[in-house]
Amino acid sequence: MISIKTPAELDAIREACRIVACAFQAIESLMVPGTPTIKIDEAVEKYIRSQGARPAFKGYPNPEGKAFPASACISIDEEVVHGIPDGRALKAGQIVGVDIGAEKEGFFGDSAVTYAIHPIDELRKRLMQATSEALMCGIAKAREGNRLSDISHAVESHARTYHFSVVRDLVGHGIGRKLHEEPQIPNYGSPGRGPALRENMVFAIEPMVNAGTYEVETIGDWLVVTRDRKPSAHFEHTIVVKNGDAEILTLRNQSG
Repeated sequence: MISIKTPAELDAIREACRIVACAFQAIESLMVPGTPTIKIDEAVEKYIRSQGARPAFKGYPNPEGKAFPASACISIDEEVVHGIPDGRALKAGQIVGVDIGAEKEGFFGDSAVTYAIHPIDELRKRLMQATSEALMCGIAKAREGNRLSDISHAVESHARTYHFSVVRDLVGHGIGRKLHEEPQIPNYGSPGRGPALRENMVFAIEPMVNAGTYEVETIGDWLVVTRDRKPSAHFEHTIVVKNGDAEILTLRNQSG
């Protein structure tokens, strides 16, 4: 069942999302060649905890019960999601997906941004642009009266205009009192299907778009990579469905 959030619940989710948005602002100066990914993770955790919250991903179990060991997922080039921060230094020419979640007082926010470590090539520029635009196309369909698959169809349709493919094995999701709630939100499919959207449903919409095949594989406990090892980009916002334009809760111009 998809929950309809109350005004009080929405206020609490907004605060968790504000913390997530500001955590991205706290790391922007680190997204340059030479920065170890572990340093980015440390900055994320420091900021989240400074706000009286906790990193939502740290300790989160995978289906086999293995806990994620870091506060942020940091995924480079062909790494789609769930990259574990370590001593690797960022290099010019890479694109780097950073996924951050926070929990405060029992409510969650979740967002992802792919950064360019300049200079990058034209393929990666187009891939980032396609993915960020696909996210906004999906968000534009998150309005009362539409169907869930309208979001999915909009994401895939836009990615295809660039001749890129969307990952099918990973999905967006509901969010609120849990990091992952109903429903699952694929990034592909036909329009006009699934549950009707109602005002004050809250979703994390997150296109993962590959330069090559949509197929992925998992390495170890967490890391998901493209099967053909071509680059992938990932953007995500937590949003609330409205009767009209959706409200984006994880915009990065928030104070804090």
